[in-house]
Amino acid sequence: MSDPQQPTFLVSAYSEPVVVQINGKANYLNCNTFREFIEKMLADGKTQYVMDFTHCKGMDSTFLGILAGTALELKKLTPPGVFVVCNLGERNHELICNLGLQNLLTVGDDLPEQNQAIFSELQNIEVSDARTVLKAHENLVQADDQNATKFQDVISFLRNQVEQSEKE
Repeated sequence: MSDPQQPTFLVSAYSEPVVVQINGKANYLNCNTFREFIEKMLADGKTQYVMDFTHCKGMDSTFLGILAGTALELKKLTPPGVFVVCNLGERNHELICNLGLQNLLTVGDDLPEQNQAIFSELQNIEVSDARTVLKAHENLVQADDQNATKFQDVISFLRNQVEQSEKE
């Protein structure tokens, strides 16, 4: 049984759409497993996603960048994939809109009843991978040019960190 203080991502990977429920905070410390899961689902040809934020206590820019990157990948498909975020709550809705992600994602109200499936828990791992964090922030800039000034210092710092680790 997982620690109730630890955030979790619960998934219904075999449904159409793929349904993800976020419990706790979604941030750079715990989102690498989520990113890997999404990459696997995309590679498996899944094109429809619904994310339930009912129990999400907050998100950071790294997690938001992963959402942006996923939405950008889905937009490239023919026909374009679908990415719905629902039950955001006021603060999470504000975070999505402040970064212009409402233009990439479909913002819904409630998790559709047919998608309230039994979730399989993903294990969380702590992540401090600068490449993942850098890519997530680059996705935010790609999603909305106005984010470039918001994250230019973070991106510069992370690029330096990645370059330093490659030299070692």
